[in-house]
Amino acid sequence: MVSVEIFSTPPRASSQVRLPAADGLHLALEYFGDPSAPTVVFAHGFGQTRQAWRNTAMQLAEQGWCCISADGRGHGDSAWLPGGDYSMQQFTSDLIQIARGCAAPPVLVGASMGGLLALAAEAEAGPGLFRALVLVDITPRWETAGVERILKFMRAFPDGFADLDEAAAAIKEYLPQRRESTPSERLRKYLVPRDDGRLRWHWDPRLLDIVAGDSTQQQADLAIAAKAIRIPTLLISGSESDIVSSATIDEFLALVPHAKHVAVPRATHMLVGDRNDVFTDAVLEFIQPLRETAADFTGVRP
Repeated sequence: MVSVEIFSTPPRASSQVRLPAADGLHLALEYFGDPSAPTVVFAHGFGQTRQAWRNTAMQLAEQGWCCISADGRGHGDSAWLPGGDYSMQQFTSDLIQIARGCAAPPVLVGASMGGLLALAAEAEAGPGLFRALVLVDITPRWETAGVERILKFMRAFPDGFADLDEAAAAIKEYLPQRRESTPSERLRKYLVPRDDGRLRWHWDPRLLDIVAGDSTQQQADLAIAAKAIRIPTLLISGSESDIVSSATIDEFLALVPHAKHVAVPRATHMLVGDRNDVFTDAVLEFIQPLRETAADFTGVRP
């Protein structure tokens, strides 16, 4: 279990800690805001890092929330498994450990893979793990073509990039909906130098192997998990997403009839980056009332 003490020192802007997972692998966590405040835990998507949440986490901290974002194992500043034998169960266990280390059940905001992990964690750990769920452009059933497009991009540069400009050009081609190109220098935190001087993404390429699992069974299991959700739930989707569709959204809302849904216009699956202002406003509108409706939202977890 995560020690509550890791959240004991109020950060001036943000603070980083190293957390040993159950199997000893170290995870990189960053938190924002007053650690005694109600907590929001952010879980990023496959191949992303905790940096995806930084703007939103800082804004929520200013509104009185303690925000915790973590790099999943094999991502960002978290350690890689020496043998590369990753599994979704490991990611789920890590998320459960982080949530149980909070003073009280946190709100969980999960994008793509992070949202699926949240569904699995809630089902495995049982009621009381999370105070509420925010799923970001993900449903228990997803559109295969969209996933294949993402994986194609992730596999497209096995030898990395010669420099930051080359990486920026690849991002611009992959995300044409972004009105402004990502400045090359801003990409530095997402890339690390290889021994030969070329730059690679900040995640273990062996992670791609876990995507090759039985997606049909995964989706069936996740649908069962979703049907058992009893906590406040919000689905935020991108109107131009190719991962979720009107069919998968309708199916999810039938499984979780008390869930709310917000569609972000002019946003794709990468809606947190596409329309961060709209996304953050939607999250705040959903979670702020929870502070007044749950007397046990703060306080030390038994």
